Amino acid sequence: MPDRTSAATKPIRTALSSEDGIDLSIIELLFFAYRDFTSDPDQILAEYGFGRAHHRILHFVNRMPGLTVAELLDVLKITKQSLARVLKQLIDTGHIIQVQGPRDRRQRELYPTAKGRSLALALARPQSRRIHDALKGAASDDRQTIERFLKAMVNPELRTQIDNLPGNVSGKVHGD
Repeated sequence: MPDRTSAATKPIRTALSSEDGIDLSIIELLFFAYRDFTSDPDQILAEYGFGRAHHRILHFVNRMPGLTVAELLDVLKITKQSLARVLKQLIDTGHIIQVQGPRDRRQRELYPTAKGRSLALALARPQSRRIHDALKGAASDDRQTIERFLKAMVNPELRTQIDNLPGNVSGKVHGD
């Protein structure tokens, strides 16, 4: 029987390699690091029927209590529809409350509840431990190099979001 597959649908049996001009080793390290960095929180989230979108919302609402829905949309870069569904679940389960803005009644400010704060901490602890363990034995400037690298991975026009996070006293990631 003749092979009727086009060149576009024939299987390619050679792997991508660095000869293709792509930094595959760093890409793969990022894939594996992200997989493991999110694995512990994923297990906790599954107990609640939650996913990574819930985690991101809980994280930023706990980092910036009073964040408006519009500001959260800007940080997460997701659609209003995506946010609405997940946010509704977090409000319905008592992890976040929504308060009318004091200056603009159309604004909705988001605050964690004690339950939401507790879950955010439970999700952050294993990630913080993983970071701490990875930095054990590293020189002090290694952390600064890692922070600069990660910030440089963010689109330049969005880096100010990092600068505006609470606790970022200098307004910059170290060495910026």
